[in-house]
Amino acid sequence: MDHEDCYQYDQTSKYDCLLFEYMLQKLGIEEDKVPEMCALLYKHYGTTMAGLRAIGYNFDYDDFHSFVHGRLPYELLKPDPVLRSLLLSLPIRKVVFTNADKGHAARVLNRLGLEDCFEGVICFETLNPINKSSVSEAEHGSELGGSGTGSAGICDINHLLSLFFDDSFRNLQGGKSVGLHTVLVGSSHKTKGADYALESIHNIREALPELWEANEKSENVMHAGEIAIETPVRA
Repeated sequence: MDHEDCYQYDQTSKYDCLLFEYMLQKLGIEEDKVPEMCALLYKHYGTTMAGLRAIGYNFDYDDFHSFVHGRLPYELLKPDPVLRSLLLSLPIRKVVFTNADKGHAARVLNRLGLEDCFEGVICFETLNPINKSSVSEAEHGSELGGSGTGSAGICDINHLLSLFFDDSFRNLQGGKSVGLHTVLVGSSHKTKGADYALESIHNIREALPELWEANEKSENVMHAGEIAIETPVRA
């Protein structure tokens, strides 16, 4: 998660944003420079972390993720049985995309009760193997716009036949630029760059029934075929 996601905070921290605190405590950046610097790096490099590395700051990735993500109040996340049921009933391949580390992704999915609802997770480690000394080109951007084709290739995803769900308009624009069909979550109003808009992710079946109908039609055709084959045998 990037600093603008209003999620990267800890209730015991002096600062609203753990990323700000990391820049102050770990990198020694002056307090009055942190907010503007953070915003500029995010704008130009896609993620503040990628921007910090690009301008010369050297730090351990695991330490960064532990400090910025590991201290998040995960206890605020509760199981979502409605979403779980929808995902398990959805007869298509499902993959999580996040620029956070795999530990963060696992904790969020476990808290939501969705750990077995996805085929895979594309995360920081996926795009940046531990033998690399620098952030990859795929990580040079928080959103799918900076890593759409690369991350899609890793999981053998045809981006032209994929739906990308996100609550960030900026991320959706990036996804759209590489050919993804995009779904804005959190608003019922479609904006430029979004093919669909959902007030809530729980509305996915009402908004996109074709995702289920295609499979149901296929099953009906198969069933009809079985009947047709069996009929002459019975005769």
